[in-house]
Amino acid sequence: MSKKASKRYKKLLDSFKDNKVLSLEESIKKVKQSCTAKFDESIDVSLNLNLKQKKEDLTLRTVVNLPHGNGKKIKVGILCEEGKINEAKSSGADVYGSENLVEEIMSGKINFDKLIATPAMMSKMGKLGKILGPKGLMPNPKLGTVTNDVIKAVKLLKEGQIEIKNDVDGNIAASIGKKSFDDKKILDNFNTLIQTIKKEKPNGIKGDFIVSSYITSSMGISHKLKVKA
Repeated sequence: MSKKASKRYKKLLDSFKDNKVLSLEESIKKVKQSCTAKFDESIDVSLNLNLKQKKEDLTLRTVVNLPHGNGKKIKVGILCEEGKINEAKSSGADVYGSENLVEEIMSGKINFDKLIATPAMMSKMGKLGKILGPKGLMPNPKLGTVTNDVIKAVKLLKEGQIEIKNDVDGNIAASIGKKSFDDKKILDNFNTLIQTIKKEKPNGIKGDFIVSSYITSSMGISHKLKVKA
């Protein structure tokens, strides 16, 4: 433990010395007990997946439609042709535009957390890629962010659709709620996350796909979970 750990965190460590592997229901209660910060802490999950194979390292990248959202408000942008501006305006998006939005992005003005683009505007992505790519903001048809149905796409993002992608070691991190959520909502969101990941299991993976899983809060202690194979 770092010498710079706060008194609050040291106190939490003392309170949870017997940190056994618990069921999700038990762990949610433990995590909430450790939410002693003065703000509504996020409830976060980290998973390690069996994605390393002898011949190649596999990648999992998909979206999860959390039934109760994760409590985070996001700004959604729409890049569309002029003929769809009115539809974009009525969709509930925070930012929308055509060539004017392209110019804003090129100038470094990015006022959105997720960007939806219509297929007709994908020809603009070549010059926007260097700006949007490093920020993880490139629209992707596989993730539902390249579509003509911008109203549906905005609705899904605003209601709690999140993107998950593993790192080089097969780890995935996701926020599944807030301290203020009741336990059932967190449980529902977790189960939806796990079910989605299991459906994305690549062919040829032997043994358990989810190697380990942990749950914690923004400023709390991590608890190892029992996850059914």
